[in-house]
Amino acid sequence: MNISGQYSPAPDRYDSMTYKRCGRSGLMLPAVSLGLWHNFGGVDSLENARAMLRRAFDLGITHFDLANNYGPPYGSAEKTFGRLFAQDFAPLRDELIISSKAGWDMWPGPYGDWGSRKYLVASLDQSLERMGLDYVDIFYHHRPDPETPLEETIGALDFIVRSGRALYAGISMYPPDLTRRAVEMLRSLGTPCLIHQPNYSLLDRWVEDGLLEVLTDEGVGCIVFSPLAQGLLTDRYLDGIPEGSRAARDDSYLSRSQVTDGVVATVRRLNDVAAARGQTMAQMAVAWVLHQSGVTSALIGASRPGQVEEAVAALDHLEFAADELETIDAVLGD
Repeated sequence: MNISGQYSPAPDRYDSMTYKRCGRSGLMLPAVSLGLWHNFGGVDSLENARAMLRRAFDLGITHFDLANNYGPPYGSAEKTFGRLFAQDFAPLRDELIISSKAGWDMWPGPYGDWGSRKYLVASLDQSLERMGLDYVDIFYHHRPDPETPLEETIGALDFIVRSGRALYAGISMYPPDLTRRAVEMLRSLGTPCLIHQPNYSLLDRWVEDGLLEVLTDEGVGCIVFSPLAQGLLTDRYLDGIPEGSRAARDDSYLSRSQVTDGVVATVRRLNDVAAARGQTMAQMAVAWVLHQSGVTSALIGASRPGQVEEAVAALDHLEFAADELETIDAVLGD
């Protein structure tokens, strides 16, 4: 794929992507979205980042998800995106959903972490500057804050939307009861909670213990991150930890200790199910989360354009037969 010169998006980019309504809002999200958590930082290849963004948009992925501290170093993924947005996507701004977040550590001192109004508003102002944007489409509180009153955090999200810095408000990694309180609080302020972003995969099903039910009851969308469990739900680790893989890197959130014999054995059995379905392990993992009621979009990461293509191809086979689901549950229950 030639990525030099001026970018002209594929004219058929909306033909094959599935778009799903986000809760009870008017916003449609692509079934597969692209996260810039990894491989878009200052230490990564700009040309590879450009190739992935272009290929994603050509395939109908209209949603790019960031956060203030994505990198490394912190802030550099937003800077990379801002540079590529100016070069390739500025004329297409109204076809894009761009999100960012704050809630984890970002800068030193007492004002660069957690969920205070000071932190959330200042962080988003910095994010907008790094990306060269007037607003983001979605702004999330990235994680619950056990010390700051929920009223302050939710009030900051309401202010951010009302000030025009974001079109929609979201939350991430809130447990079920706190999610319901946050959603009700936002609704009472007149700024409905659009979406929740939890981690969810075949290997981590915590959202099934009440969260998906709350989101459905409240009419809130759900975009799940790490549907491939940081790469465990691929064929990458079936025969050990390859050199250069995420688990082999010192700066990765996936450690060698997580690639246990038991996990590998489980993934091998799941891989057999995927092969019988005519899918790769990664494609079945994406299809499985999208098959779950209440899930709006699967937020994937990628290290090369081919991985984006592979994930989008999962949309060709989202249905699961009853016996397939029973086999998957049996494998995961062992």
